[in-house]
Amino acid sequence: MQNLKKYINEHKDRFINELIELLKFPSISADSTYKEAVIKTAKAVADRLDEAGCKKVELCKTEGYPIIYAEKIIDPKLPTVLVYGHYDVQPPDPINLWTSPPFEPVIKKTDLHPQGAIFARGACDDKGQMYMHVKALEYMISENELPCNVKFMIEGEEEVGSVNLSKYVKAHQKKLENDVILISDTGMIANDVPSITTGLRGLSYVEVEVTGPNRDLHSGLYGGAVANPINVLTKMIASLHNENNHITIPGFYDHVEELSKGEREQMGKAPFSLNDYKDALAIEAVYGEKGYTTNERNSIRPTLDVNGIWGGYTGEGAKTVIASKAYAKISMRLVPHQNWETITTLFKNHFENIAPKGVTVKVIPHHGGQAYVTPIDSIGYQAASKAYEAAFGKTPIPQRSGGSIPIVALFEDVLKSKTILMGFGLDSDAIHSPNEHFGIWNYLKGIETIPLFYKYFSELSK
Repeated sequence: MQNLKKYINEHKDRFINELIELLKFPSISADSTYKEAVIKTAKAVADRLDEAGCKKVELCKTEGYPIIYAEKIIDPKLPTVLVYGHYDVQPPDPINLWTSPPFEPVIKKTDLHPQGAIFARGACDDKGQMYMHVKALEYMISENELPCNVKFMIEGEEEVGSVNLSKYVKAHQKKLENDVILISDTGMIANDVPSITTGLRGLSYVEVEVTGPNRDLHSGLYGGAVANPINVLTKMIASLHNENNHITIPGFYDHVEELSKGEREQMGKAPFSLNDYKDALAIEAVYGEKGYTTNERNSIRPTLDVNGIWGGYTGEGAKTVIASKAYAKISMRLVPHQNWETITTLFKNHFENIAPKGVTVKVIPHHGGQAYVTPIDSIGYQAASKAYEAAFGKTPIPQRSGGSIPIVALFEDVLKSKTILMGFGLDSDAIHSPNEHFGIWNYLKGIETIPLFYKYFSELSK
């Protein structure tokens, strides 16, 4: 692939501009207000795959948002890579914390991105990383350097649980047959420290509702005499962790995988500065489960976090009321061997049992998925490692991620193939947060590295 860097350099402005146009679509799958924008985004991605050289491109209808299927089969006897990604994005709230509008992409230079980074919702998660694969395919086809078959499956509901993708995968196993699944929806340690994600945490996401009196009450006339749902909810949530930040739900840790001392020592060799970590987040101290390091807490240990909490009066000025209802959204990140449906049931039973008299509690499960670990002795991992070595000049470090891609475990269960997670974002890219961004260097480096994966995977598969 002698012309790879030259091709990227000649076309980089177009590559950047095409991504910027894609980022202008507010493809927020969680909010039905943006339904039309999500569908337009799907059509745009399908068009780009067609332009890149796919011989077959389908916009597949589901009960929710469309799934894009595309393929370029050059020889059925050759290996097949299945690329997965998603075109939907998280809601941009809180809008007031963005330094530029979330769907009006701008390029800004930062300390970590001296060549500039594209600031927009979805820049890193996952439009930018998904689009690297489209441009990598364009290069391989235009230069006649595609060494194997490729299939694409890009969905629009990853941020809301991939319910319809699960149905699609189960219904189209023959169509989706592959030798390896390739995903870029994770990150790496640093631009000068490449890494490959070898594990993902699972997820259980729920919403809780606490109801007290049948209407909002005057806090002077009724305060102290009836249960305040907001007070009760906060006490219930606080009880979910003990003084060591250990989760108190009975049975929660029954199937948690405990890594050996040797495995933890290997994890500890990854470059990490606690001071830099704290400085980047503007915090004085880290916080978490006793007995574990920061990198262990956010990767190999399960967690429980409140993602949102509300109730009562939150407008300007004062309104002295005891709210009738209080609400919270809670996510639990899970580790291998924790079944997300079992954990959801354990949470529901426990939360309902700890409710005091005077209130009623409702737990509404939303979505979830299983944890996933990929072996580092597979051909796919070896090919990825060689690709990073060629592009970065360094051997990548295997690293477990704290994030979740719920569909990955299903891929292995249904399609019987391993997933390779080649991420090019950084922890500082503010995914799911205001001012999300993706470095231009990272974007172009991904386009450079991905074709090398195809090359080495094809060679190692012979």
